Amino acid sequence: MKSISELSDFYYNELYPELELLEKQRKQILKRLFGFGALYFSITIVLAWFLYEKFSLPATLFFSILSLVGASWLYNYLTKEYSLSFKNKIITALIREIDENLEYDPQKHIEKDLFRSSQLFANLAEKISGNDYVKGSIDGIPIRFSDIHAQTKRQDEKGNDLWETLFLGLFIVSEFPKNFHGQTVVLPDNAQKIFGELIGGWLQKSGSSTSELVKMDNIEFEKEFVVYSTDQIEARYILTPAMMQKLLNYKKKSKHPIYVSFIGGKIYLAIEYNRDMFEASVFHSLLEYKIAQEYIETLHLAVGIVEELKLNQKLWSKL
Repeated sequence: MKSISELSDFYYNELYPELELLEKQRKQILKRLFGFGALYFSITIVLAWFLYEKFSLPATLFFSILSLVGASWLYNYLTKEYSLSFKNKIITALIREIDENLEYDPQKHIEKDLFRSSQLFANLAEKISGNDYVKGSIDGIPIRFSDIHAQTKRQDEKGNDLWETLFLGLFIVSEFPKNFHGQTVVLPDNAQKIFGELIGGWLQKSGSSTSELVKMDNIEFEKEFVVYSTDQIEARYILTPAMMQKLLNYKKKSKHPIYVSFIGGKIYLAIEYNRDMFEASVFHSLLEYKIAQEYIETLHLAVGIVEELKLNQKLWSKL
């Protein structure tokens, strides 16, 4: 797989003409947004004041909510073509440059059952959405990933249903030639505080009599991650010193929480970015180095994890 510097060169040297055209389109959209936005909100404020004077506060609040929905629709309408152009011309080209065996579909996402089978969020995910689906193989290893927004349903004090975000970020699935005997999950250390129910739910799902906390020898790793497994011996085979260091390096590089599980013949990774990584914002220039670099590093991280976490065939032959 090409390095980040090689992909950066491709981004600027090969895609720059398209980027310049998109940049002109972005500036035009931004002018329209400010123009339509100023007019839209001026009219909205006048109508809201009229409703408040003639009717009641609830009617005004209802109108304000509708206005916000309308503003969201207006933004999506004005930026839709720009966003699609960025994905079709830039992201698609980047994916192909990484590996010609990778296929990209901006509309699809990892399916719900596959996300839940990772056990990373204790099957709490009840609603799944997403986009920017990539599928193919790298060095003969099947891989697929996409942006995912997973939500869980809770109830407030009055018994009303509330949808809360469980995970929002990049979800990756890769396959390996040997099945794992047990189930091993690696979670951010603060997951115990934030997702107490997640930990308990996973232990109950796996069987509390066999699912145990795995203590690792790497002190730095212990500060950043917590490991649970149904097979302590296998968990230590998987999380070799080199493997733990690679996960630590990725954590430092991405600066975002990373969740990993080893189940069946698959390795699942969830990188929590709390936003859609492949959406082109009209408020930032695509010609700025930091913006372009983030797109490239995210793509490189997604496929690079497969290469970094390849299983050592000699190691697995001992199990």
